[in-house]
Amino acid sequence: MPLILHGLPPLHWAVAGGVIALVTLTLLVVGNRRLGVSSGLEDLCSLVLDQPFYRRSAVTSGRPWRLPFLAGLLAGGFLSAVLGGGWSPTWALGMLDRAAGLGHGAKLAWMFGGGILTGFGTRLANGCTSGHGIFGNSNFEWPSLVASCCFMASGIVTTQLIYRVVFP
Repeated sequence: MPLILHGLPPLHWAVAGGVIALVTLTLLVVGNRRLGVSSGLEDLCSLVLDQPFYRRSAVTSGRPWRLPFLAGLLAGGFLSAVLGGGWSPTWALGMLDRAAGLGHGAKLAWMFGGGILTGFGTRLANGCTSGHGIFGNSNFEWPSLVASCCFMASGIVTTQLIYRVVFP
């Protein structure tokens, strides 16, 4: 199945999985670190917010490796977009535009609300999908299995609601 935006063939799942495993094992063996993106947000917040929560050593000790990791995620995504057919900012939201016809302000509110809900879910689950789904499950951690099952169930229910009820 081709990619949604440019119709390019996706990377084979075994190659992508192998790269994820390599990164996870490297972080664990070389740096005794856990893969997860939500903790990187804490690092970013700790740079600008002078609150005790963001000044604790669990947050500040990860800066030397987590901030470059986050920068690499952004740079890799941008590089992939540019090499995969070009990148251009757009306000287009596909089916949502056709169904709701939102203006720019409403789209910003929609994305901001989605970000708030994602952040709330991340804190509620005590970690993000990458931390639980990749690292936690690979270490056979029971809370990560439960969180990953909840992520998947929520995604399935949301997709069914959106495609069958909201945008039939």
